Amino acid sequence: MMYKVYLIGFMGCGKSAIGRRLSYLLKMPYYDMDKEIVKIQKRTIPEIFEQEGEEYFRNIETEFLQNFRNESCIISTGGGVAMNEKNVQIMRNTGLVLYLDATFHDIWMRIKNDLNRPIVQNSTKGELEQLYKHRKRFYKKAKHITIFTENRTLKQITEYAGYQVNRLKGE
Repeated sequence: MMYKVYLIGFMGCGKSAIGRRLSYLLKMPYYDMDKEIVKIQKRTIPEIFEQEGEEYFRNIETEFLQNFRNESCIISTGGGVAMNEKNVQIMRNTGLVLYLDATFHDIWMRIKNDLNRPIVQNSTKGELEQLYKHRKRFYKKAKHITIFTENRTLKQITEYAGYQVNRLKGE
């Protein structure tokens, strides 16, 4: 039976780091949605945004969720994926949605100097915090389970996520 584990949450909340570790723990393949889209499109995400616009990119994300590999795997999603109702339906119907809930302070410390995130380069700290607050509602609505990351090590978060997946896999 196919069973996907989706990691959702704001940029910098640890989706990729946890995804990789969870893959090892659960012996399931791991895919980073943004990296897979870059492979398929043969261009970077900033390039897609620049050349085609955000709406085009959002459609690619939905297409990806609909068509990506009919296998059990772990997928870390882009920060905006859970904003779209259709994406949420696809994720909830094909697996388990884990929301990595990190504080804005922790996120800011991780992303403030990241040159690979165009949105960080083009936004003030205040603007990013507004976006964080806005998106939080959507993450909460989309998730099956919330995992609070504050004051927890990557190992603790991974083990807790693995426990939840194993607990719910049989349902």
